[in-house]
Amino acid sequence: MSNYIPNIIFFLILISSMYFFISNLIKLYRNINLGISVDLETNDNKSIRIKNMLKIAFGQSKLISRPISGILHAVVYVGFIIINIELIEIIIDGLFGTHRIFSSYLGSFYGFLIATFEILAISVIVSVLIFWIRRNILKISRFFGDNMSGWPKNDANYILYFEVILMTLFLVMNATDVYFQKTNNGNIISGYIFNYFSDLPLSTLHIIERFCWWSHIIGIFMFMNYLYYSKHLHILLAFPNTYYGKVNNLGKLNNLSTVTSEVKLMMNPDADVSSEDVDEIPKFGASDIFDLTNLQLLNAYSCTECGRCTSVCPANITGKKLSPRKVMMDTRDRTEEVSRNIDKNGSFVNDNKTLINDYVLKEEIWACTSCNACVDECPISIDPLSIILDMRRYLVMEESSAPVELNNMMSNIENNGAPWPYNQMDRLNWNE
Repeated sequence: MSNYIPNIIFFLILISSMYFFISNLIKLYRNINLGISVDLETNDNKSIRIKNMLKIAFGQSKLISRPISGILHAVVYVGFIIINIELIEIIIDGLFGTHRIFSSYLGSFYGFLIATFEILAISVIVSVLIFWIRRNILKISRFFGDNMSGWPKNDANYILYFEVILMTLFLVMNATDVYFQKTNNGNIISGYIFNYFSDLPLSTLHIIERFCWWSHIIGIFMFMNYLYYSKHLHILLAFPNTYYGKVNNLGKLNNLSTVTSEVKLMMNPDADVSSEDVDEIPKFGASDIFDLTNLQLLNAYSCTECGRCTSVCPANITGKKLSPRKVMMDTRDRTEEVSRNIDKNGSFVNDNKTLINDYVLKEEIWACTSCNACVDECPISIDPLSIILDMRRYLVMEESSAPVELNNMMSNIENNGAPWPYNQMDRLNWNE
């Protein structure tokens, strides 16, 4: 019976990890659906959406626009994903007490796979070290700014440390596996590392190999469950987010159908409008996350915090308060606050807080030029502009709160039919 104890322990760890992972996915699904439901099962342009998902999320086409970080990120992404194919073998070995079960069936192809994994592991370590240097020594400006101290800064570094440790454990595990080294089949990197351990007794090598094996798999389970709390949740969400991103008229601003219908009826009482469009809606625009759509909340949870949106924002570049990255992070933080409220009380209890004012200031909202640069630059098709415009819509249509210059312009349009304070009768005079 004692021979099965490691397998039982592994089974319990596996089940526990999957339980917490699935629980977090269920919570994530609930949180995203706190927003107004829109049809995420979009049937339009399916082929284009699939192409975008494969090109942008999997192919990382937009990241390569900045070659250094783009190529390094591709190496880490591809390496980490491919290396984790080995999880299949590790899980089988852990559950059934076998050792490198695939080596007996795959022959030389097994060596090819492991050799590929080892080369990728070294590549990932090198790329991650460069990322760490860029972030902590060179201090690339877009990694800093509003909301990028404390947890967001630490979170980015934690992931880098995680990846280096996991890749190192993988290589040392291979290097101290005497059975694997004797086969000389795929130990292209670990064979060199083995030279530093070759003088150790077999019992010591076995202990080191088992320690690395257990630490590697437990570390992967920890990483998997850490994702929910990290910006690296985009590893999972980049795929649905790019699929449901805009595919046509990327700069087109949406109009409220209710308002459009009211205008049509004012201009022509006999206009053909849908009865659904003239029904009153509870609120214009968005003051809190409940007024946003589930797609916008998916955007918030997908944010990579890379800062590319903020780095190209003309308002931010000229010293304005606005940071599109901060808007997305604030939206996610507010959603998480509401989520904890629901977990504690069973349903949401009014906490007298809103996304506007408590998280995003009016000054930030009005600094936006609506240029769409943040949307165009985002590597995974996030749309900060839609959230900013919905909050701005709320301020204007619900609170009648707008800068003096904008109020004057709207009054002029209402009274004079133009943004300028001149009577329409004098139009020919001031139009020259």
